[in-house]
Amino acid sequence: MGDLVQAADEAGAAVVVVSEYGLVDVARPVHVNRALREAGLLAARATPAGEVLDVFASRAFALADHQIAHVYVRDGAALPATRRLLAQLPGVARVLDREGQREFGLDHPRSGDLVALSERDAWFTYYYWSDSAAEPDFARTVDIHRKPGYDPCELFLDPRIALPKLRVARRLAQKKLGLRYLMDVIPLDATLVRGSHGLLPATPEEGPLFLSSEGWSRSGGKPEAGVVAMTSVKERVLALLGRD
Repeated sequence: MGDLVQAADEAGAAVVVVSEYGLVDVARPVHVNRALREAGLLAARATPAGEVLDVFASRAFALADHQIAHVYVRDGAALPATRRLLAQLPGVARVLDREGQREFGLDHPRSGDLVALSERDAWFTYYYWSDSAAEPDFARTVDIHRKPGYDPCELFLDPRIALPKLRVARRLAQKKLGLRYLMDVIPLDATLVRGSHGLLPATPEEGPLFLSSEGWSRSGGKPEAGVVAMTSVKERVLALLGRD
């Protein structure tokens, strides 16, 4: 960042840094899909590659995204039971129906029928299997398309692997030889995750940052109490570019 600022200063250009979100400390993973499955609301089917979430046979399932989980309920009759289960799940702070979602601007046609918000020290996993022998083959890989939700464990190498670099090298060799392989180096220990996001910040200091090398007069107006509304970022960047 220092090199970028120096280069911009030498070129007479402004530097703007905008973060997407602020992270908070977490210590409790919430396995929302496992709870739905134990209640008989979520269905999975066995395949040669492990169990796969069956969204068409499920009465309800969750799409997990950090501290928010969109819960889709196919069977309207199961909506009350699903909501009660989520509300009683440890680590869940609020369960929003369609009306409640309007408070947060989440009432989109593609939003879940219910939206679960975690407590501040908790986050939602996507895991839906309980037997390790049934875990899908993509679980220990980086695979954002088949996992029903974001998996922050993809940021880690499994600490149980004694020589992780050797495992990676072996898998790359299999790839080059044209063999079927899995880059199975991702852990399934959700307690490794110690930071998450998604809830509205409790204080401005916990939220995203807007940094500008130029003063407020050139970056779109003075922030109120040092807080820059994220909806004003576009106008501030255009102001720095000298555009209306």
